[in-house]
Amino acid sequence: MIPSKKDLQAICDLRFSPEVYEKLQEASVAIAGLGGLGSNIAVMLTRTGIGKLKLIDFDRVDLSNLNRQVYDIRHLGQLKTEALSQRLKELNPYIELELYNGRITEDKVQSVFGDYRYICEAFDGAEDKAMLAQQVLCGLPGAYLVSGSGMAGYGDADQIHTRKINSRFFVCGDECSDAAQGIGLMAPRVAVCAGHQANKIIQLILEER
Repeated sequence: MIPSKKDLQAICDLRFSPEVYEKLQEASVAIAGLGGLGSNIAVMLTRTGIGKLKLIDFDRVDLSNLNRQVYDIRHLGQLKTEALSQRLKELNPYIELELYNGRITEDKVQSVFGDYRYICEAFDGAEDKAMLAQQVLCGLPGAYLVSGSGMAGYGDADQIHTRKINSRFFVCGDECSDAAQGIGLMAPRVAVCAGHQANKIIQLILEER
């Protein structure tokens, strides 16, 4: 039995308040990259009550993804945007989702992210991360960017933190560890970093005047 939207709202009102729920429902968040960080961020934001997410990735679910990403065996071979959309609709059938299947290049940032005030960067490569940060901060003056940097291995989770770069740019992670031979990405630290990113987005939404 699928609960009604009114029933879901009533539960959220009990946990938070009608005012908090309304702010979350009215918010739209874009997530760039749907791997270990992005897929976990999307689940957390959906569970929290965000009204709309834009899911951005070009890749398909692979067996190597299952150790840290939210997909399961049934999703193998599917586009990550479509597989994640299925997962999120199972959590909240009323969430609004916009899917973008493709790589993000400099010339696409304005059109892909222009309508979104809150952006989560969850790319794998340093060059892609730097490109998106530069394009968002210079070309989208009304947008907030929350980025991930450093969550490989199994080190102390307390090393993962959220750092304010400026009023619109925040970086989550230990800012030093990188996935390499023998130092792979493991679910616990990836989830901790994703939690920092999701939490910062929620904080920005709820504290904005």
